[in-house]
Amino acid sequence: MEKIPFSIIVPVLHESLRINHLINHLHRLEAHQQGCEIIVVDGSSDRDTIDAVRSNQVITITAEPGRARQMNAGATIAHGEVLVFLHVDTELPHDAFTNIDSVMKQTQYVGGAFELGITSDRFLYRVLEYWVSLRCRITRIPYGDQAIFVRRNYFEKLGGYSEIPIMEDVELMRRIRSAGDKIYIIPDRVMTSPRRWQQEGFIYVNMRNTALLLLYFLGVSPEKLIRFYKKIN
Repeated sequence: MEKIPFSIIVPVLHESLRINHLINHLHRLEAHQQGCEIIVVDGSSDRDTIDAVRSNQVITITAEPGRARQMNAGATIAHGEVLVFLHVDTELPHDAFTNIDSVMKQTQYVGGAFELGITSDRFLYRVLEYWVSLRCRITRIPYGDQAIFVRRNYFEKLGGYSEIPIMEDVELMRRIRSAGDKIYIIPDRVMTSPRRWQQEGFIYVNMRNTALLLLYFLGVSPEKLIRFYKKIN
């Protein structure tokens, strides 16, 4: 089999209206790179998202719902040397794969992520972007919407994502840090849709997410946090 440098794994749930936009975006990026595979993992038994996929170059599978389970399922069938976990409403910068490749050539890094950008002109989102950037510099813990990438062999050795209902990205980064390994935050920004802030309210979403993160760091289990998350949604 031809060597594949990157596997892009996209966990989805009822995203039929957005999935082809993301796939077209990835194909445009791929035209400037050495090639990659795209794996879309649908967490719905209805298969509504993967049935909407128009490209025959995309690998589609179903898995039990839950972002961690879906990403692990995608990683299980991936052939790329580097796994890129991408949310359906996040777009990569133009030279994303060149930058990832540059990072991965530095053997001291096992993975990384990008800075967060939000596709809105509102000033509040610039403040949020600055806060996320500052937080990542201090904690070295990027979130899933920053397009986390990791060497596949390292990801497998680490045991993949813990299949918890929330905070799977934070938990993975904490394990990497506990193992004494390093990640790199690429200064280029991914561009993420502001839809969750628009739907639920900017202040509410940020206060909720901060509260959940603090509770997690204080030892509250993800199983309890997800119940709280659902109650306040």
